[in-house]
Amino acid sequence: QLQLVGSGGGSVLPGGSLRLSCVASGISLERYDISWIRQAPGEEREWVSCLSSSGGSRFFADAVKGRFAISRDVAKNTVYHQMDSLEPEDAAICCCAADFYGCRRKRHQFEYEYWGRGTQVTVSS
Repeated sequence: QLQLVGSGGGSVLPGGSLRLSCVASGISLERYDISWIRQAPGEEREWVSCLSSSGGSRFFADAVKGRFAISRDVAKNTVYHQMDSLEPEDAAICCCAADFYGCRRKRHQFEYEYWGRGTQVTVSS
């Protein structure tokens, strides 16, 4: 079965860190550009970051530059989303998605070949 599964969300204090994981089954992450997209309550979905299929390029939304990182473990077919210095504004449901055509910074599920299950990130004191 072809699917992406996101996990690793949780609740942290402002300034805290979380690492999200996106595990692929049935597809190789080396063939796709992997993005993370988030949606806060009452807000539009927001593209956050992308790792190119080659693993050589990384792109980030301005709101998270310098605080978030994206990486992968090819052997585990997993992409990681490290989030540091979290702020209350980062609270959202986060999803990973696979794009065959590049890091196009898309926000909607229909624009991706595969869309993973979301994981909740809560940042609150």
